[in-house]
Amino acid sequence: MSESGLALLDVATLCSDLIRINTSNPTHHERPAAEFVAGVLDSLGVDCVWFEPEAGRSSLVARVRGRESSLPPLLVHAHLDVVPAIASDWSMDPFSGEVRDGYVWGRGAVDMKGTVAATLATLSRFHSEASQPRRDLVLAFFADEEAGGELGAGYVIGSRPDLFADCREAIGEVGGFSRTLPSGSRAYFVSTAEKGVIWVRLQARGVAGHGSMLNERNAVSAIGRAVATVADHRFGSHITPTGRLMEERLASLIGVSPDDRESILASLGPMARMLRAGTQNTMSPTGLEGGYKVNVIPGTASATIDCRYLPGYEDEVREFLGSLTNELVEVHTTYSGDALEVPWEVPLTDHMQRALKSEDSSAVAVPYMSTAFTDAKWLSQLGIQCYGFSPLLLPDDLDFTALFHGVDERVPVSGLEFSVSVLHALFESY
Repeated sequence: MSESGLALLDVATLCSDLIRINTSNPTHHERPAAEFVAGVLDSLGVDCVWFEPEAGRSSLVARVRGRESSLPPLLVHAHLDVVPAIASDWSMDPFSGEVRDGYVWGRGAVDMKGTVAATLATLSRFHSEASQPRRDLVLAFFADEEAGGELGAGYVIGSRPDLFADCREAIGEVGGFSRTLPSGSRAYFVSTAEKGVIWVRLQARGVAGHGSMLNERNAVSAIGRAVATVADHRFGSHITPTGRLMEERLASLIGVSPDDRESILASLGPMARMLRAGTQNTMSPTGLEGGYKVNVIPGTASATIDCRYLPGYEDEVREFLGSLTNELVEVHTTYSGDALEVPWEVPLTDHMQRALKSEDSSAVAVPYMSTAFTDAKWLSQLGIQCYGFSPLLLPDDLDFTALFHGVDERVPVSGLEFSVSVLHALFESY
Protein backbone atom coordinates (compact mmCIF):
# COMPACT_ATOMS: atom_id res chain seq x y z
CA MET A 1 0.00 0.00 0.00
CA SER A 2 1.17 3.53 -0.72
CA GLU A 3 1.13 6.38 1.80
CA SER A 4 -2.36 7.30 0.66
CA GLY A 5 -3.56 3.77 1.49
CA LEU A 6 -4.49 2.91 -2.11
CA ALA A 7 -3.12 -0.27 -3.70
CA LEU A 8 -0.46 0.12 -6.39
CA LEU A 9 -0.97 -2.39 -9.21
CA ASP A 10 2.00 -4.51 -10.23
CA VAL A 11 2.81 -4.13 -13.92
CA ALA A 12 4.21 -7.65 -14.40
CA THR A 13 1.10 -9.18 -12.82
CA LEU A 14 -1.14 -7.07 -15.06
CA CYS A 15 0.86 -8.16 -18.11
CA SER A 16 0.61 -11.85 -17.14
CA ASP A 17 -3.12 -11.57 -16.51
CA LEU A 18 -3.67 -9.98 -19.92
CA ILE A 19 -1.56 -12.58 -21.74
CA ARG A 20 -3.62 -15.36 -20.17
CA ILE A 21 -6.66 -13.90 -21.93
CA ASN A 22 -6.30 -15.36 -25.42
CA THR A 23 -7.29 -12.62 -27.87
CA SER A 24 -5.78 -14.16 -31.00
CA ASN A 25 -7.21 -12.41 -34.04
CA PRO A 26 -9.35 -13.73 -35.73
CA THR A 27 -10.06 -16.89 -33.70
CA HIS A 28 -10.72 -15.25 -30.34
CA HIS A 29 -12.51 -12.08 -29.26
CA GLU A 30 -11.20 -9.06 -27.38
CA ARG A 31 -14.17 -8.66 -25.04
CA PRO A 32 -12.67 -10.61 -22.08
CA ALA A 33 -9.55 -8.43 -22.23
CA ALA A 34 -11.69 -5.30 -22.55
CA GLU A 35 -13.65 -6.38 -19.48
CA PHE A 36 -10.38 -6.84 -17.59
CA VAL A 37 -9.16 -3.37 -18.59
CA ALA A 38 -12.53 -1.80 -17.80
CA GLY A 39 -12.46 -3.46 -14.38
CA VAL A 40 -9.06 -1.97 -13.60
CA LEU A 41 -10.12 1.47 -14.81
CA ASP A 42 -13.32 1.24 -12.75
CA SER A 43 -11.23 0.52 -9.64
CA LEU A 44 -9.34 3.74 -10.41
CA GLY A 45 -12.55 5.73 -10.79
CA VAL A 46 -12.40 5.93 -14.59
CA ASP A 47 -15.48 5.24 -16.72
CA CYS A 48 -15.32 3.70 -20.20
CA VAL A 49 -17.28 4.10 -23.42
CA TRP A 50 -17.77 0.68 -25.05
CA PHE A 51 -17.79 -0.18 -28.75
CA GLU A 52 -18.72 -3.56 -30.20
CA PRO A 53 -19.45 -3.62 -33.96
CA GLU A 54 -19.62 -7.41 -33.86
CA ALA A 55 -20.23 -9.73 -30.93
CA GLY A 56 -17.12 -9.88 -28.78
CA ARG A 57 -15.04 -7.43 -30.84
CA SER A 58 -14.79 -4.83 -28.09
CA SER A 59 -12.94 -1.52 -27.84
CA LEU A 60 -12.86 1.01 -24.99
CA VAL A 61 -12.31 4.75 -24.77
CA ALA A 62 -11.89 6.59 -21.46
CA ARG A 63 -10.75 9.97 -20.21
CA VAL A 64 -8.57 10.66 -17.18
CA ARG A 65 -8.77 14.23 -15.91
CA GLY A 66 -5.57 16.19 -15.51
CA ARG A 67 -4.54 19.14 -13.39
CA GLU A 68 -4.71 21.51 -16.38
CA SER A 69 -7.70 20.39 -18.39
CA SER A 70 -7.50 23.49 -20.55
CA LEU A 71 -4.50 21.92 -22.31
CA PRO A 72 -5.15 19.64 -25.31
CA PRO A 73 -5.36 16.07 -24.02
CA LEU A 74 -2.79 13.45 -24.91
CA LEU A 75 -4.23 10.36 -26.57
CA VAL A 76 -2.71 7.08 -25.35
CA HIS A 77 -3.71 4.13 -27.53
CA ALA A 78 -3.10 0.40 -27.53
CA HIS A 79 -4.69 -2.71 -29.01
CA LEU A 80 -6.06 -5.71 -27.18
CA ASP A 81 -5.78 -8.35 -29.92
CA VAL A 82 -2.69 -10.44 -30.70
CA VAL A 83 -1.58 -12.58 -33.61
CA PRO A 84 -2.04 -16.35 -33.23
CA ALA A 85 0.68 -18.54 -31.76
CA ILE A 86 1.45 -22.17 -32.66
CA ALA A 87 2.00 -23.72 -29.25
CA SER A 88 4.25 -26.54 -30.53
CA ASP A 89 6.79 -23.93 -31.71
CA TRP A 90 7.13 -22.37 -28.26
CA SER A 91 9.18 -23.51 -25.29
CA MET A 92 6.11 -22.95 -23.08
CA ASP A 93 2.38 -22.31 -23.35
CA PRO A 94 2.18 -19.02 -25.31
CA PHE A 95 -0.84 -17.97 -23.25
CA SER A 96 0.56 -18.86 -19.83
CA GLY A 97 1.86 -15.40 -18.95
CA GLU A 98 4.63 -17.17 -17.05
CA VAL A 99 7.23 -15.05 -15.26
CA ARG A 100 10.63 -16.73 -15.63
CA ASP A 101 14.26 -15.61 -15.75
CA GLY A 102 13.22 -11.99 -15.25
CA TYR A 103 10.77 -11.96 -18.19
CA VAL A 104 7.03 -12.17 -18.68
CA TRP A 105 6.52 -14.74 -21.45
CA GLY A 106 3.63 -15.13 -23.85
CA ARG A 107 1.89 -13.88 -26.94
CA GLY A 108 1.35 -10.16 -26.62
CA ALA A 109 4.12 -9.53 -24.08
CA VAL A 110 5.70 -7.13 -26.58
CA ASP A 111 2.83 -6.58 -29.02
CA MET A 112 1.24 -5.11 -27.04
CA LYS A 113 -0.22 -6.25 -23.74
CA GLY A 114 2.93 -5.17 -21.95
CA THR A 115 2.13 -1.60 -22.98
CA VAL A 116 -1.50 -1.97 -21.87
CA ALA A 117 -0.22 -3.20 -18.50
CA ALA A 118 2.25 -0.32 -18.20
CA THR A 119 -0.45 2.22 -18.99
CA LEU A 120 -2.78 0.77 -16.35
CA ALA A 121 0.02 0.53 -13.78
CA THR A 122 0.98 4.17 -14.46
CA LEU A 123 -2.59 5.30 -13.83
CA SER A 124 -2.61 3.18 -10.68
CA ARG A 125 0.49 5.03 -9.50
CA PHE A 126 -1.19 8.39 -9.98
CA HIS A 127 -4.24 7.06 -8.14
CA SER A 128 -2.16 5.69 -5.25
CA GLU A 129 -0.44 9.06 -4.91
CA ALA A 130 -3.77 10.89 -5.06
CA SER A 131 -2.28 12.94 -7.91
CA GLN A 132 -3.14 13.68 -11.53
CA PRO A 133 -1.39 13.90 -14.87
CA ARG A 134 -0.71 17.45 -16.01
CA ARG A 135 -3.21 17.29 -18.89
CA ASP A 136 -6.18 15.05 -19.60
CA LEU A 137 -5.37 11.64 -20.99
CA VAL A 138 -7.71 10.07 -23.53
CA LEU A 139 -7.22 6.32 -23.36
CA ALA A 140 -8.16 4.05 -26.27
CA PHE A 141 -7.89 0.27 -26.15
CA PHE A 142 -8.77 -1.04 -29.59
CA ALA A 143 -9.81 -4.36 -31.07
CA ASP A 144 -8.72 -5.77 -34.43
CA GLU A 145 -5.44 -3.90 -34.96
CA GLU A 146 -3.68 -7.05 -36.15
CA ALA A 147 -6.17 -7.44 -39.00
CA GLY A 148 -6.15 -3.80 -40.06
CA GLY A 149 -8.39 -2.22 -37.44
CA GLU A 150 -11.69 -1.85 -39.28
CA LEU A 151 -13.55 -3.45 -36.35
CA GLY A 152 -11.47 -1.50 -33.84
CA ALA A 153 -9.98 1.96 -34.34
CA GLY A 154 -11.70 2.36 -37.70
CA TYR A 155 -15.11 1.69 -36.20
CA VAL A 156 -14.51 3.81 -33.11
CA ILE A 157 -13.35 6.95 -34.91
CA GLY A 158 -16.13 6.54 -37.44
CA SER A 159 -18.75 6.24 -34.69
CA ARG A 160 -17.52 8.76 -32.13
CA PRO A 161 -14.91 11.14 -33.52
CA ASP A 162 -16.06 13.61 -30.87
CA LEU A 163 -14.23 11.57 -28.22
CA PHE A 164 -10.95 12.63 -29.84
CA ALA A 165 -11.96 16.09 -31.06
CA ASP A 166 -9.56 18.02 -28.81
CA CYS A 167 -6.64 15.59 -29.16
CA ARG A 168 -3.71 16.89 -31.19
CA GLU A 169 -1.08 14.27 -30.34
CA ALA A 170 -1.00 10.59 -29.48
CA ILE A 171 1.46 7.98 -28.28
CA GLY A 172 1.24 4.31 -29.12
CA GLU A 173 3.24 1.24 -29.97
CA VAL A 174 6.49 0.29 -31.75
CA GLY A 175 8.70 2.95 -30.21
CA GLY A 176 10.61 3.93 -27.11
CA PHE A 177 12.76 0.76 -26.92
CA SER A 178 16.47 0.98 -26.19
CA ARG A 179 19.83 -0.02 -27.65
CA THR A 180 23.18 0.76 -26.02
CA LEU A 181 25.61 2.31 -28.50
CA PRO A 182 29.40 1.72 -28.61
CA SER A 183 29.86 5.23 -27.19
CA GLY A 184 27.99 4.27 -24.03
CA SER A 185 24.93 6.36 -24.81
CA ARG A 186 21.65 4.47 -24.90
CA ALA A 187 19.41 5.27 -27.85
CA TYR A 188 15.63 5.06 -27.41
CA PHE A 189 13.96 4.82 -30.79
CA VAL A 190 10.77 6.90 -31.01
CA SER A 191 8.64 6.30 -34.09
CA THR A 192 7.90 9.55 -35.88
CA ALA A 193 6.95 7.77 -39.08
CA GLU A 194 5.57 4.46 -40.21
CA LYS A 195 5.58 2.80 -43.58
CA GLY A 196 2.45 2.45 -45.62
CA VAL A 197 1.02 -1.00 -46.15
CA ILE A 198 -0.48 -2.78 -49.15
CA TRP A 199 -1.64 -6.37 -48.74
CA VAL A 200 -2.30 -8.11 -52.03
CA ARG A 201 -3.47 -11.48 -53.24
CA LEU A 202 -1.95 -12.79 -56.44
CA GLN A 203 -4.54 -14.94 -58.19
CA ALA A 204 -3.54 -17.29 -61.00
CA ARG A 205 -6.21 -18.86 -63.21
CA GLY A 206 -5.06 -21.58 -65.55
CA VAL A 207 -6.35 -24.84 -66.99
CA ALA A 208 -6.89 -27.85 -64.74
CA GLY A 209 -5.56 -31.18 -65.94
CA HIS A 210 -3.67 -34.38 -65.29
CA GLY A 211 -0.29 -34.04 -63.63
CA SER A 212 1.34 -36.25 -66.25
CA MET A 213 0.45 -33.92 -69.15
CA LEU A 214 2.23 -30.89 -70.54
CA ASN A 215 0.31 -27.80 -69.51
CA GLU A 216 1.32 -24.32 -70.62
CA ARG A 217 -1.42 -22.77 -68.48
CA ASN A 218 -0.44 -24.30 -65.12
CA ALA A 219 -1.73 -21.99 -62.38
CA VAL A 220 0.77 -23.28 -59.81
CA SER A 221 3.68 -22.60 -62.15
CA ALA A 222 2.36 -19.12 -62.87
CA ILE A 223 1.93 -18.24 -59.21
CA GLY A 224 5.34 -19.71 -58.42
CA ARG A 225 7.03 -17.50 -61.00
CA ALA A 226 5.25 -14.43 -59.66
CA VAL A 227 6.22 -15.20 -56.05
CA ALA A 228 9.83 -15.80 -57.06
CA THR A 229 9.87 -12.45 -58.86
CA VAL A 230 8.64 -10.74 -55.70
CA ALA A 231 11.12 -12.58 -53.47
CA ASP A 232 14.07 -11.72 -55.70
CA HIS A 233 13.26 -8.03 -56.14
CA ARG A 234 15.05 -5.37 -54.11
CA PHE A 235 14.01 -1.74 -54.09
CA GLY A 236 16.61 0.99 -53.79
CA SER A 237 17.19 3.01 -50.64
CA HIS A 238 15.48 6.34 -50.01
CA ILE A 239 16.18 8.92 -47.34
CA THR A 240 13.06 10.36 -45.74
CA PRO A 241 13.18 13.29 -43.30
CA THR A 242 12.85 10.83 -40.42
CA GLY A 243 15.61 8.63 -41.81
CA ARG A 244 17.94 11.57 -42.22
CA LEU A 245 17.32 12.79 -38.67
CA MET A 246 17.91 9.30 -37.28
CA GLU A 247 21.20 8.91 -39.12
CA GLU A 248 22.41 12.36 -38.12
CA ARG A 249 21.56 11.78 -34.46
CA LEU A 250 23.12 8.32 -34.32
CA ALA A 251 26.18 9.43 -36.27
CA SER A 252 26.88 12.20 -33.76
CA LEU A 253 26.56 9.71 -30.90
CA ILE A 254 28.96 7.12 -32.32
CA GLY A 255 31.34 9.54 -34.03
CA VAL A 256 30.93 8.74 -37.73
CA SER A 257 29.65 10.59 -40.79
CA PRO A 258 25.86 10.71 -41.22
CA ASP A 259 26.44 9.27 -44.69
CA ASP A 260 28.17 6.18 -43.30
CA ARG A 261 24.97 4.17 -43.01
CA GLU A 262 26.69 0.81 -42.73
CA SER A 263 28.72 1.88 -39.70
CA ILE A 264 25.62 3.36 -38.12
CA LEU A 265 23.62 0.18 -38.63
CA ALA A 266 26.51 -2.03 -37.53
CA SER A 267 26.46 -0.26 -34.15
CA LEU A 268 22.88 -1.39 -33.52
CA GLY A 269 23.25 -5.17 -33.46
CA PRO A 270 20.09 -7.15 -34.29
CA MET A 271 18.02 -3.96 -34.20
CA ALA A 272 19.62 -3.01 -37.53
CA ARG A 273 17.24 -5.48 -39.20
CA MET A 274 14.25 -3.25 -38.53
CA LEU A 275 16.04 0.04 -39.10
CA ARG A 276 17.50 -1.10 -42.43
CA ALA A 277 14.00 -2.03 -43.61
CA GLY A 278 13.03 1.54 -42.78
CA THR A 279 15.23 2.83 -45.58
CA GLN A 280 13.52 1.08 -48.51
CA ASN A 281 10.26 -0.32 -49.77
CA THR A 282 9.82 -4.02 -49.08
CA MET A 283 7.64 -6.90 -50.24
CA SER A 284 7.39 -10.29 -48.52
CA PRO A 285 5.53 -13.38 -49.78
CA THR A 286 3.54 -14.63 -46.79
CA GLY A 287 1.26 -17.35 -48.14
CA LEU A 288 0.73 -19.87 -50.95
CA GLU A 289 -2.35 -21.87 -51.82
CA GLY A 290 -3.04 -24.17 -54.74
CA GLY A 291 -3.70 -27.78 -55.55
CA TYR A 292 -5.33 -30.64 -53.73
CA LYS A 293 -3.77 -33.84 -55.15
CA VAL A 294 -0.29 -34.65 -56.40
CA ASN A 295 -1.44 -35.86 -59.82
CA VAL A 296 -3.92 -33.06 -60.49
CA ILE A 297 -2.95 -29.67 -61.92
CA PRO A 298 -5.41 -27.23 -60.30
CA GLY A 299 -7.21 -24.55 -62.23
CA THR A 300 -6.31 -21.84 -59.70
CA ALA A 301 -3.54 -20.94 -57.28
CA SER A 302 -2.90 -17.87 -55.13
CA ALA A 303 -0.37 -16.14 -52.95
CA THR A 304 -0.39 -13.30 -50.43
CA ILE A 305 2.17 -10.51 -50.41
CA ASP A 306 2.85 -7.99 -47.63
CA CYS A 307 4.12 -4.73 -49.13
CA ARG A 308 5.45 -1.82 -47.06
CA TYR A 309 6.38 1.53 -48.56
CA LEU A 310 8.08 4.68 -47.34
CA PRO A 311 6.20 8.00 -47.22
CA GLY A 312 6.20 9.39 -50.74
CA TYR A 313 7.14 6.12 -52.46
CA GLU A 314 3.85 4.24 -52.84
CA ASP A 315 3.95 4.54 -56.64
CA GLU A 316 7.18 2.54 -56.76
CA VAL A 317 5.43 -0.44 -55.17
CA ARG A 318 2.24 -0.06 -57.17
CA GLU A 319 4.21 0.01 -60.42
CA PHE A 320 6.06 -3.17 -59.54
CA LEU A 321 2.87 -4.97 -58.53
CA GLY A 322 1.35 -3.97 -61.85
CA SER A 323 4.26 -5.64 -63.66
CA LEU A 324 3.25 -8.99 -62.15
CA THR A 325 -0.04 -9.01 -64.03
CA ASN A 326 -0.23 -11.22 -67.14
CA GLU A 327 -2.72 -13.44 -68.93
CA LEU A 328 -2.71 -15.88 -66.01
CA VAL A 329 -2.00 -13.72 -62.95
CA GLU A 330 -4.14 -10.96 -61.44
CA VAL A 331 -3.20 -8.68 -58.53
CA HIS A 332 -5.92 -7.80 -56.01
CA THR A 333 -5.40 -5.35 -53.13
CA THR A 334 -7.03 -6.69 -49.95
CA TYR A 335 -5.95 -3.94 -47.53
CA SER A 336 -4.04 -0.69 -47.67
CA GLY A 337 -3.03 1.99 -45.21
CA ASP A 338 -1.21 5.26 -45.73
CA ALA A 339 2.38 5.95 -44.75
CA LEU A 340 2.73 8.54 -41.98
CA GLU A 341 5.38 11.04 -40.92
CA VAL A 342 5.19 13.67 -38.18
CA PRO A 343 7.59 16.38 -36.94
CA TRP A 344 10.35 15.53 -34.49
CA GLU A 345 11.08 18.98 -33.11
CA VAL A 346 7.97 19.40 -30.95
CA PRO A 347 7.48 19.87 -27.19
CA LEU A 348 6.16 16.31 -26.78
CA THR A 349 9.44 14.73 -27.91
CA ASP A 350 11.35 17.11 -25.63
CA HIS A 351 9.29 15.80 -22.73
CA MET A 352 9.89 12.22 -23.86
CA GLN A 353 13.63 12.90 -23.72
CA ARG A 354 13.35 14.39 -20.22
CA ALA A 355 11.21 11.50 -18.98
CA LEU A 356 13.68 8.94 -20.33
CA LYS A 357 16.60 10.89 -18.84
CA SER A 358 14.92 10.94 -15.44
CA GLU A 359 15.23 7.13 -15.31
CA ASP A 360 18.33 6.58 -17.46
CA SER A 361 21.07 9.21 -17.43
CA SER A 362 22.54 7.81 -20.67
CA ALA A 363 19.25 8.08 -22.59
CA VAL A 364 19.03 9.83 -25.95
CA ALA A 365 15.73 9.86 -27.83
CA VAL A 366 16.15 9.14 -31.55
CA PRO A 367 13.47 9.36 -34.26
CA TYR A 368 13.03 6.38 -36.56
CA MET A 369 10.81 4.91 -39.28
CA SER A 370 8.62 2.07 -38.04
CA THR A 371 8.23 -0.78 -40.51
CA ALA A 372 4.99 -1.87 -38.84
CA PHE A 373 1.58 -0.31 -39.24
CA THR A 374 -0.44 0.69 -36.20
CA ASP A 375 -3.79 2.23 -35.35
CA ALA A 376 -2.09 5.58 -35.95
CA LYS A 377 -3.25 5.12 -39.55
CA TRP A 378 -6.82 5.58 -38.36
CA LEU A 379 -6.16 8.25 -35.76
CA SER A 380 -4.21 10.40 -38.20
CA GLN A 381 -7.40 10.76 -40.22
CA LEU A 382 -8.63 12.99 -37.39
CA GLY A 383 -5.57 15.23 -37.75
CA ILE A 384 -3.84 13.70 -34.71
CA GLN A 385 -0.03 13.54 -34.84
CA CYS A 386 0.94 10.04 -33.70
CA TYR A 387 4.22 8.98 -32.11
CA GLY A 388 5.39 5.48 -31.26
CA PHE A 389 6.44 5.67 -27.62
CA SER A 390 6.05 2.63 -25.39
CA PRO A 391 9.30 3.00 -23.42
CA LEU A 392 11.34 -0.11 -22.63
CA LEU A 393 14.86 -0.42 -21.25
CA LEU A 394 16.10 -3.63 -22.86
CA PRO A 395 19.04 -5.99 -22.29
CA ASP A 396 21.35 -5.58 -25.27
CA ASP A 397 21.64 -9.34 -25.74
CA LEU A 398 17.91 -9.56 -26.45
CA ASP A 399 16.94 -9.67 -30.14
CA PHE A 400 13.93 -7.51 -29.43
CA THR A 401 12.69 -6.87 -32.97
CA ALA A 402 12.50 -10.64 -33.60
CA LEU A 403 9.91 -10.95 -30.84
CA PHE A 404 7.19 -9.03 -32.71
CA HIS A 405 4.90 -11.84 -33.92
CA GLY A 406 7.75 -14.24 -33.09
CA VAL A 407 8.20 -17.43 -31.09
CA ASP A 408 8.86 -17.19 -27.32
CA GLU A 409 7.73 -13.56 -27.21
CA ARG A 410 8.70 -12.04 -23.87
CA VAL A 411 9.34 -8.74 -22.14
CA PRO A 412 11.71 -8.03 -19.23
CA VAL A 413 9.98 -7.30 -15.94
CA SER A 414 12.51 -4.54 -15.28
CA GLY A 415 11.66 -3.05 -18.68
CA LEU A 416 7.98 -2.91 -17.79
CA GLU A 417 8.79 -1.24 -14.46
CA PHE A 418 10.98 1.25 -16.32
CA SER A 419 8.07 1.94 -18.68
CA VAL A 420 5.78 2.81 -15.78
CA SER A 421 8.32 5.23 -14.34
CA VAL A 422 8.93 6.95 -17.68
CA LEU A 423 5.24 7.20 -18.55
CA HIS A 424 4.54 8.61 -15.09
CA ALA A 425 7.24 11.25 -15.59
CA LEU A 426 5.90 12.10 -19.05
CA PHE A 427 2.28 12.37 -17.99
CA GLU A 428 3.18 14.36 -14.89
CA SER A 429 5.16 16.99 -16.78
CA TYR A 430 3.69 17.25 -20.26
